[in-house]
Amino acid sequence: MEACQLTVGYRTKKARNSVASNINFALGQGELMAIVGVNGAGKSTLLRTLGKVQPQLSGEVFLNGKNLANYSPMALAAEISVVLTEPIASKNMTVEELVALGRQPYTNWVGTLNDDDKSKIKTAIWMLELEALQHKKCYELSDGQLQRAMIARALAQDTAVILLDEPTTHLDLYHKVQILKVLKSIAHETKKTVVFTSHEIEMAIQICDTMLLLDPTAHTFGPPCKLIEQRAFERLFPADTVSFDAKTGSFKIEK
Repeated sequence: MEACQLTVGYRTKKARNSVASNINFALGQGELMAIVGVNGAGKSTLLRTLGKVQPQLSGEVFLNGKNLANYSPMALAAEISVVLTEPIASKNMTVEELVALGRQPYTNWVGTLNDDDKSKIKTAIWMLELEALQHKKCYELSDGQLQRAMIARALAQDTAVILLDEPTTHLDLYHKVQILKVLKSIAHETKKTVVFTSHEIEMAIQICDTMLLLDPTAHTFGPPCKLIEQRAFERLFPADTVSFDAKTGSFKIEK
């Protein structure tokens, strides 16, 4: 996946509201990338644009060398899966039924699952360690368990790219780490490109292959170690409020 001179935001009848512009990055197969930045930087807007949930204001996004604008909805559903923060349509489904929804782009008009579909659903449930929960209703799950089920649905969709908006929101530290380690495992073991937005900058530095830092002055892309060398994280917050320690890769409050 590649973004070239991309501007994201919203169109109204009277105006064009840009949230972030001049975004450039190129991702290879099997990479885990975090989109980070302060509130309002455009993280979720960018992710939705990459998934063609909303149109870009200008610039281009390419997938496998083909412009995203040239993909039909069905063709795109076979290439990109998206996990957004919106609640699921019905929590009365079982975990297995939720994960099976990932196979919709491939099933016939009555939604019949073939052996290949069932195999991919089973693999996704296994990778997210949901075997013991697969027959439970979604309303019976904790936030962390439901998030794993949503990721399993995206994995069952078997796309080259998985996009996730704030997958660790409302989770405790243990479950944040668990989800991020699962995403890294998916990227590296299945060779899928995984992109997620996050406020967990310190965790992303430790676990990601690459990061896209959305900053009002300049958007920076690259491996975490390179971004640290470029002092990119130090520009995120006012120096008299929060400072970044390049040696530990962590932020500290200035007293």
